Amino acid sequence: MTSSSEDSGATPGSSRRWRDVLVAVVVGLLVGVGGAVYVAGPPAVMQLTATIAGQVRARVAALLSKDGPMVSEAHDADTHDADAHAHDADNHAHDDHADQEAVELTEQARKSIGLSLGQVSLSTFQRMIRVPGAVVERPGRTRQAVVASLTGQVTRVYRTPGEAVLPGQPLFEVRLTHEELVQAQAALLETAEELDVVERERARLEELRGEGLIATKRILEQEYEMQKLKGRQRAQRQGLMLHGLTEDQVNTILSSRTLLSTIAVCAPAAEKQAEPPTFLLYDLKVERGEHVTIGKTLAILADYSTLMIEGEAYEKDIPGVTTAAAEGRPISVTFESGVGEVREVEGLAIAYLGSTIDASSRTLDFFVTLPNEQAALPAEHTAERAISWRYRPGQRVEVNIPVEEWPERIVLPAAAVAQDGVENYVFRVDGPHFDRQAVQVEYRDPRWVVIANDGAVPIGETVALTAARQLLLALKNQSGGGVDPHAGHHH
Repeated sequence: MTSSSEDSGATPGSSRRWRDVLVAVVVGLLVGVGGAVYVAGPPAVMQLTATIAGQVRARVAALLSKDGPMVSEAHDADTHDADAHAHDADNHAHDDHADQEAVELTEQARKSIGLSLGQVSLSTFQRMIRVPGAVVERPGRTRQAVVASLTGQVTRVYRTPGEAVLPGQPLFEVRLTHEELVQAQAALLETAEELDVVERERARLEELRGEGLIATKRILEQEYEMQKLKGRQRAQRQGLMLHGLTEDQVNTILSSRTLLSTIAVCAPAAEKQAEPPTFLLYDLKVERGEHVTIGKTLAILADYSTLMIEGEAYEKDIPGVTTAAAEGRPISVTFESGVGEVREVEGLAIAYLGSTIDASSRTLDFFVTLPNEQAALPAEHTAERAISWRYRPGQRVEVNIPVEEWPERIVLPAAAVAQDGVENYVFRVDGPHFDRQAVQVEYRDPRWVVIANDGAVPIGETVALTAARQLLLALKNQSGGGVDPHAGHHH
């Protein structure tokens, strides 16, 4: 019995010892792991588990081995492993924290999001009132009617709608059928003939007076008659011009001694200004062959070289608009095309304010003078026959009116500040990385953001001026916060 027990190597005392060891191991692991999960995160669990395992192995070795130094070495080795695991866990936690605050982009990614960089500096910010507006024509100035000054038939049309017209250029040819005008021309020619006869007679008498054969009284009578005829001729010339003939046309009648059968209807002469306007044939009111009477509108010309912007100031903005108009503050307008292209025109001024407030919209109209610009023409057109303006009536704009100035402010483009809930962030450049930095926003509008100069972003620091929202999304995706693991699932 004794030899059998010794050969097997198992005794009741050793069995109990193994049972105690196993129970202690299991209880220790369960208590340690459960406590770590409750108190700390995965890195702390790894550290505590490693520590407990080392202690358990050391206890087992102390119970089963009689060699003290071996137990001590095993304990030291296990403790070293546990410390190594704990150090790795701490480093892993630190790396996770760093990844949550910085993002690195490739060169291709920077180009694809249109990233641009710039330095933070102090500047003066002008707070603006932004109101809607539209390009409109100048009342009484933009459009001009061309009317028939004589009765006749339209025989030629020189321009078509959309073509350019310079002052004085012919628009129509009209064959005269107005009896009064024909009689007025005939009377002018008759007077001219009589004046020629009197002038010849006076010249003959002057020759005879030199020979002493004629009295001076006869010569004076001829001079008086010549003065009467010249006065009548001047009145007839003025009458023809009132009928619609030009001075050149009247001179042509006198030089050719023939009646005009047709006349050219021309664009009106330019007003006294630095450059003559270029009209646009806006509308054609007659057709070739049509009979027209005096006063009939033949065409409508439009001068788009100067337009106006009609803005609508909300009732709460009226004091700011009134002050800006009274002080002559320069304002700007923003044009936005259908493809997202934005064009800003600066240095404009408010011409005048409306006199009433609209009862339904509760807005006050105000008007801004807008000098126009000629745009490029299509390849098949020439500047002599066509014209294209950059600004056209009906275009929608945003009118920016300065109301106050804030000196010494950090002003960044709106795309440089990303808003995430109640927090606002900019991204500082750190080599290849972009570090997220929380900032305090003092003012924000669709174009600019004013942030507090509290040291969060030092003056001279290089930051991302665009694509801050894209950088924030990339940072969230990098840290795993940008994707909801339960998105699309319903339980």
